[in-house]
Amino acid sequence: MMEQHAELEAQIGRWRGYVQRRQAISRADIDELEDHLREQIADRQATGLDDEEAFLVAIKRLGNLDAVSREFAREHSDRLWKQLVLVPEDSGGAGTPPWRELAVVLALAVGAGLAVKVGTMWLDDEAVLARNLGLLVFPFLGAYFAWKRRLTASVAVMLLIPFAALAVVLNVYPFVSGGSTEVLAILHAPVVLWLLAGVAYVGGRWRSDNRRMDFVRFTGELAIYFTLLALGGAVLVGLTFGALSVVGIDLEPVMEDWILPFAVPGALVVAAWLVEAKQNVVENIAPVLTRVFTPLTIVMLLTLLAVFTAAGGLVDVDRELLILMDAILVLVLCLLLYAISARDTLAQPGLFDALQLVLVIAALAVDAAMLTAMLTRIAEFGFSPNKIAALGLNLLLLVHLLRAAWLTVGFLRGQRPFGALERWQTRYLPVYGAWAAVVILAFPPVFGFA
Repeated sequence: MMEQHAELEAQIGRWRGYVQRRQAISRADIDELEDHLREQIADRQATGLDDEEAFLVAIKRLGNLDAVSREFAREHSDRLWKQLVLVPEDSGGAGTPPWRELAVVLALAVGAGLAVKVGTMWLDDEAVLARNLGLLVFPFLGAYFAWKRRLTASVAVMLLIPFAALAVVLNVYPFVSGGSTEVLAILHAPVVLWLLAGVAYVGGRWRSDNRRMDFVRFTGELAIYFTLLALGGAVLVGLTFGALSVVGIDLEPVMEDWILPFAVPGALVVAAWLVEAKQNVVENIAPVLTRVFTPLTIVMLLTLLAVFTAAGGLVDVDRELLILMDAILVLVLCLLLYAISARDTLAQPGLFDALQLVLVIAALAVDAAMLTAMLTRIAEFGFSPNKIAALGLNLLLLVHLLRAAWLTVGFLRGQRPFGALERWQTRYLPVYGAWAAVVILAFPPVFGFA
């Protein structure tokens, strides 16, 4: 009897821990919910149910926790704003004290700034600095994830080996300054580093579809916070510049030598911490953002496609336009991933899912036109590292978008669950990292480091 009671208390404890992760519900509210849960359990036990059965029925009667969280948020909306403070007053209990985590984050942010500052002093060549910029910042972001997730030694080694290999390649290869393979290495190194950061973020559990989708969601939310920090910082710096310029003080040298080297990498680490600390608040914003930008992006893609096809012969299409269209397609893919990560998996197909299908089809049309232009240019002018890298990226995007469109059609027709689309998106992500690694490792020796 005592063992059964202990198991019931353990189940209630696990339930309470789960509810505590709901940002809209305060500790007092959780106490109230727990009292209500215990009353429900007692009522069910009085009807003859055992502890486990009574607990399960009481949970059902209590209702969906997400719905409960939304209800509390509506009734106490001021709490959501209070959660945006850096160290909330009601933050005791189990886990790391907020002030300690804040101290760790600030130390890592300053460390990242120092690393970049030292790099700018030691590495006089701008191209060499550009190759190493991600390598200077990644250890501090990875250290935060390692501290937060308490990574095991095996996972840490798994991260250090490819990081060290990438650092050696980027600094040992005899790149021709300003050459194509050097530029490609600079552009693709952040992709590899970001996937390594993803492995650290998920605590080494990269095979988990849910954890990979968490990282996709984290990436989108990080972009939001980093943008907000950048905009806020730009306003403060602009006002400071304006005020000091009135009295004849030029702040530009300080801006270049100190503010930017510390502010940009530091803001990245701080933004990562803010996502971790306030992710449920941002999740309330995510569906709104995706619903606003998806139709706007569809209009943009269709407009660009019309301009692209009306630009003349495919061979005559400007190379800079092809590069810009590649960047737009990558942004569209990011929007698609973020929209999928923000969606309720159990919800029925709706209008927004149909809009996402239109978005994917429009992106496919643009990608097909770009592939045609690239193949035509290759047939006319021959191969080059830039052309092969762009062709490979567009082929990867084509496969990704085709499969996404197929799964979305199946979901809209009720033939496939939404989870199949989620799994495809996250399982395909490492392919981009593998291609980036190929570009960095294989292209320089194949094309002569030029």
